[in-house]
Amino acid sequence: MTVTSAALATDATGVPAASSQSFEEKRRSAIRGAFFSEYIDMFDIYLPVVALAPVMFLFQPKNLSPQMETVLASLVFITTLLGRPIGALIFGLIADKVGRRAASIYSVAGFGVITLLIGLLPGYETLGLTSYILLVLLRFLDGIFLGGGYTGAMPLAIEYSKKDKRGFVGGLIIAGFPAAYVSINLITMLMFCLFPLDGPGSPYTVWGWRIPFIVGAALAGLLALYYVHKVSESEVWKKEAVAGAVQAETSPMSGLLTGKGGRDLLQVLLLMTGFWMTQNIITIYMPTGLLVKTLHLSGFALTATLMICYTILFFSYIGSGLLGQAIGRRRFFVIAGPLIATVGAYILYTLTVTPEMAFGTRVMLVSLLAVLVTSPWGVIVTYINERFATDVRATGFGIGFSLSVVIPSFYAFYMDWLSALMPLALTPVALLAVGGLIGTVGALIGPETKDVDFGTGH
Repeated sequence: MTVTSAALATDATGVPAASSQSFEEKRRSAIRGAFFSEYIDMFDIYLPVVALAPVMFLFQPKNLSPQMETVLASLVFITTLLGRPIGALIFGLIADKVGRRAASIYSVAGFGVITLLIGLLPGYETLGLTSYILLVLLRFLDGIFLGGGYTGAMPLAIEYSKKDKRGFVGGLIIAGFPAAYVSINLITMLMFCLFPLDGPGSPYTVWGWRIPFIVGAALAGLLALYYVHKVSESEVWKKEAVAGAVQAETSPMSGLLTGKGGRDLLQVLLLMTGFWMTQNIITIYMPTGLLVKTLHLSGFALTATLMICYTILFFSYIGSGLLGQAIGRRRFFVIAGPLIATVGAYILYTLTVTPEMAFGTRVMLVSLLAVLVTSPWGVIVTYINERFATDVRATGFGIGFSLSVVIPSFYAFYMDWLSALMPLALTPVALLAVGGLIGTVGALIGPETKDVDFGTGH
């Protein structure tokens, strides 16, 4: 059964699209929606790491060993990551079969509701161990909906973008990540000032930590309403749907896992595995492993370093997108990968073996390292969307973006294995080099995409 024009007017939500808008207004609305989807997605991801982490004891039995406390706390974050590939697949199929807009509305509304439920969840003293189990379950479900947030919104925005502006748009969208990190830290710092944290019964423990979650839920609700009232379905997707390219009897998975689609997906997964490995060294290892455990930063020095670094990243992602537009996505990756493996690894080595460095010098090197190592991400959103034909674009983007995070997520185990060959503190340097080279190989075996015309199949 072919998707009909009537169905396209309202899509699966039953809500009329903003058809009275001009095409330029539709373009701007789709791009804004994708930016704020990434922003709110990352805001939600970092809530447990920043706002909830200081009061995790609220959901745990007393007198746990430090090792068990660490394991229970990490599961709250890991289960979200595990849910994201599932959500990317589910909502990718919805986006390719029913529409990008519908997938975005459903996913954003879903993680908004779940974020609110987490913010209202009673602690261990009220529900016992059930409180922790519910927290982990809700974060897993949250990950599923979060995985769908970008799967519909980003292809929708890229499909609306002008060909010569797609690089800028991709960089702008991913800049929502550092913007969210800075925002959640500022809000949490404000909560600490207004509602001091001083053990069980203190204002922050009782309800201060809940406010950022309620804020996150409210932002998601506003974004869902924005998609309902302001964002129109992708014209590229609608054109193929009306032409019969999107068929109810044909699963996007069949075109994605076999033939050329299957080869394209494997290439994207290889590229992304490498760059997820390098990204994790910056976004997960660096704040605690490097800055806290190796360089012994705490308090103001740690917060200031990370806030400066992530503020710079907001602009560097946009700059990477513009550079990728100018020289080509593939060429950008082929240049950036070896630089990460050499210059990036050298900067990380220098920071690791020079703990007594001056504060200003340290901030400069940390920021330079982050800008270089994460630079491919300003190009990745655009590139992956350009790698897949319209009828499998959202599914291919979602799976390629999310499934590739699984292997790099076990970086701590790889560090442990490598520690048999070198000091543990230097193992991230080796992983950074390996990740950069894997990303380079992934780019080399793929094509250039900046001149791809959507809707033509490629």
